[in-house]
Amino acid sequence: MQLKPGTAYSATIKETNKLGYQVLIKEPNEEIFMPKELADTGLLKGDRLTVYTFHNQDKELQATTIKPKVLAGELATLKVVSMNPSGAWLDWGLPLHLFMPRTFHEADLLEGDFCLVKAIYDEPTNKLIAKEKIDDELSNEILTVKEKELVNCIVYRDTPIGYQVIINEKHLGLLHYNEVFKSLYVGDVFKGFVKKIKEDHKIDIMLGKPGYSRVDDEKNIIIKKLEQAGGFLPYHDKSAAEDIYNVFEMSKKTFKMTIGTLYKMKKITIEENGIRLNQTKSV
Repeated sequence: MQLKPGTAYSATIKETNKLGYQVLIKEPNEEIFMPKELADTGLLKGDRLTVYTFHNQDKELQATTIKPKVLAGELATLKVVSMNPSGAWLDWGLPLHLFMPRTFHEADLLEGDFCLVKAIYDEPTNKLIAKEKIDDELSNEILTVKEKELVNCIVYRDTPIGYQVIINEKHLGLLHYNEVFKSLYVGDVFKGFVKKIKEDHKIDIMLGKPGYSRVDDEKNIIIKKLEQAGGFLPYHDKSAAEDIYNVFEMSKKTFKMTIGTLYKMKKITIEENGIRLNQTKSV
């Protein structure tokens, strides 16, 4: 098994010299050079550490202790550093930028743009490259999530009815515009939950946590906001959803559920023009 670029390895410092370190990779028991300028200071022979592999300008595979912004198989939003007819060069946190062939572009890119990409290992060339067209890397054929499950989401693209999102770096889902009250951009990462799985395996996503499981978190937010405002806030179940989101960063549905819970706990009073904190402030 050969060493691959864009990969984390457990290693040991075998030898040191004025240029850097000879590093022994535990698995697959291979040695690799690590330049001094790309390594932590104060390393000694015998030290155990994690290193990350990359190709230098001479196309030699080397190691570094600097963790890149993305590793092989991972998704990340990276900045376009430069362009040429063959593709784009992206800043992935190491001196030699990560290349994305033009055939893997989603659309024309400009220097300074940010794009969501997947770093992939190209076995024939033993190179790490970036890929913006990643639909073929995602599938809803066999789902690994279920309804009400908390998931990690990345905004993938805009559609006419909502944000298409990548779920747990495996599946595609949809977050409808009418269920989110802030602007999201490609590459934004957020926690959500599976609202519904349809018969064709299409997945609807919502921000935050499902149902009453998120009320405990939101109770503390509302109580803190009330305390900061002197005990009264002019928001209630008839307030505009956008106003509620701007102040509390939660949907109107969650807000109504939460103030209802706080009212039953006798922590707040719901008045005609807003909500008032009762004498006991602790939740």
